Amino acid sequence: MGKKGTINVQGTEITVLSSPEENDYISLTDMANAKEGEARAADIIKNWIRTRTTLEFLGAWEQMYNPNFKVVEFDHFKMQAGLPSFVLSPGQWIEKTNAKGIVVKLGKYGGTYAHKDIAFEFGAAISAVFRLFLIKEFQRLKENEQKQQSLEWSLQRTLSKINYRIHTDAIKEKLIPLELTKEQILSAYANEADLLNVALFGKTASQWRKENPQASGNIRDNATLEQLVVLSNMESINALLIRQNMSSQERIKQLNGVAILQMKSLLGNHSMKLLKKGQLHTL
Repeated sequence: MGKKGTINVQGTEITVLSSPEENDYISLTDMANAKEGEARAADIIKNWIRTRTTLEFLGAWEQMYNPNFKVVEFDHFKMQAGLPSFVLSPGQWIEKTNAKGIVVKLGKYGGTYAHKDIAFEFGAAISAVFRLFLIKEFQRLKENEQKQQSLEWSLQRTLSKINYRIHTDAIKEKLIPLELTKEQILSAYANEADLLNVALFGKTASQWRKENPQASGNIRDNATLEQLVVLSNMESINALLIRQNMSSQERIKQLNGVAILQMKSLLGNHSMKLLKKGQLHTL
């Protein structure tokens, strides 16, 4: 159990813990300290838990929420309730009946704690007014908790959007071809395939292989769907430019411009996104 918060009820600080199942448990020990004229909180809790009314309430709660509750042991305690010699501590109640509505915690935030349903019932042992203030302050704690969760959710959503934008921008920066340098335009490439590779990827097939020695396949095997679409278009355009007797230097410059323009368009294309998800059969 971890500390969830503290509420102030008529000047008494009362600790609230959260269980692994996210149930709230309120400190009966802190509550008992608020009872005037009583020296020890433990005695107040023992006197409360040994009464028939309390045992019937605890038994009903356990049977409703605890499938492992030992009903036979509970009946044994209930038969003894009211006898002058009957004494019962929270620890004995938990041990004998396998109860989970009340817990005894040692160490930090030590003391006897009870599920909020039971704690509200115990509040009546302090006073009716105390019980009402306890419920009111607990509700205030829950409202503040919900506001905090809402604020954290909004913050996480905002950060998620920012991170997503950073991620998509990084992808675009990586995928959209850079404008070729004068040196690249003037360079002579061994074949038309590498001319297209440089125009789209900014490097030849051999340059890509040296940079990615562990990768399987070649530069085109590792291309994205968008890059392959653009590459197909570039092959058709390059064939047309060759027929026009355009030099390789002029062709690579124009093809690079086509690659940049088409990649920008495809990266923001809704149909392309659906195609990649398998939700669109034809463009």
